[in-house]
Formats: sequence, C-alpha cells, structure tokens
Amino acid sequence: MEGVTEGVNNLNITDSASANKKNRIQVSNTKKPLFFYVNLAKRYMQQHNEVELSALGMAIATVVTIAEILKNNGLAVEKRIMTSTVDMREETGGRPVPKAKIEILLGKTEKFDELMAAATEEVIDNDEQS
Repeated sequence: MEGVTEGVNNLNITDSASANKKNRIQVSNTKKPLFFYVNLAKRYMQQHNEVELSALGMAIATVVTIAEILKNNGLAVEKRIMTSTVDMREETGGRPVPKAKIEILLGKTEKFDELMAAATEEVIDNDEQS
C-alpha cells in the first residue's frame, strides 16, 4: 500500500497538448530582456514555422509587445490569440488567486526567410567593416 501511495504522490500530471509543444515560449517580464524573447521567437519560427508566446499576469504586456515587434517588422502574422484565467496558489494551502493568461500563436510571413537572410547579411557586412 505504501508503494501505491508513494507512486500517487510522485505522479506528475501534465497536459499532453502543452507538454508536446516545442515551439512555446513562456515569457516573464522580470527574467530576461525584451529582445531576448524577440530573437528567441525568430529562431523558433525558423525551426518550427510558428511560435506560441505565452504569459501570465503582468507579463501579458511584454508578450503583446513581442508579437507587435515581429508583426511590424514583417516577420510574423497572427494565427490565434487565446485569453483565459488560471487559478494560482501563492503558497501551499493558500486560496487560489485568478491570474490572467494569454497565448499568441504567430506564423511566418511569406517574406520571413528573405528578411532574416537580409538581416544576417547586414550583420556580416558590419563585422567586415569593423
């Protein structure tokens, strides 16, 4: 019986849809600078053709800013925007506090590869001039 109890206590339940998403970026507005996420999103789009940006609470504004930068630079198009609330417990045994959540799915534009190649070429030219 102890083995069963231990197994249940150690059971890790994850949402299979979110566990398989290798192109999801969970954005924090305190851990990394804005353009870290912008560049990471570009890299994810190169690899997977689309990227999902996800954030909770105060980081939502950061996700929207990242999406707008990518769209305004002609690199991404919006495919889907989902908003919801999730219950978070601030401490063990504490009452749940609802937090806003956003998920923005961005896909590559037709000119994505061309724009990325031009940006890479520009960096190489600047390095040669230095």
